[in-house]
Amino acid sequence: MKISVYIATSLDGFIARKNGDLDWLPGSEGDGEGASEDYGYHQFMESVDVLIMGRNSYEMVLSFGEWPYGEKRVIILSSKKIEIPEKIAKNVKSTSSSPAELVDQLRKSGAKHLYIDGGKTIQGFLNAGLIQEMIITQIPILIGSGIPLFGELDIDKKLRLLESRAFESGFLQSKYEIPK
Repeated sequence: MKISVYIATSLDGFIARKNGDLDWLPGSEGDGEGASEDYGYHQFMESVDVLIMGRNSYEMVLSFGEWPYGEKRVIILSSKKIEIPEKIAKNVKSTSSSPAELVDQLRKSGAKHLYIDGGKTIQGFLNAGLIQEMIITQIPILIGSGIPLFGELDIDKKLRLLESRAFESGFLQSKYEIPK
């Protein structure tokens, strides 16, 4: 089973403002900037069986109005009870399982490719040694503070750069493998 991260960061390494706001991401305010290119996201999503995200990411996505993941299976990691709207309840579940327990359950259910999203969730899966690939798109903006993509790690994680691509928008996307 493949376990991947696909995420954007500011140049100074933040995935959101401290309050979770994504207003600094091009296209987030409907300005269209950076919105004409999808940066490989749709192709990536087509390869994913299950998206796993934390409660904060889930609540942010819900605030967008329309659920962007369609029929894709989504699991929210949270130690607290999560309210799931009826219109998405068929494909969205929550659990308080550890990353290793969840991966084991999903492997047994036949999942082939997991997408991990959200700062704390990504950090938990990294610390558990479960992520094999990270696609990180740096947006050329400094926001000064916010929610970092990476936090404290139990041990150093060496990465191997597989490819890097610069876009006309100034975005820089790098794909890394995390060797075992």
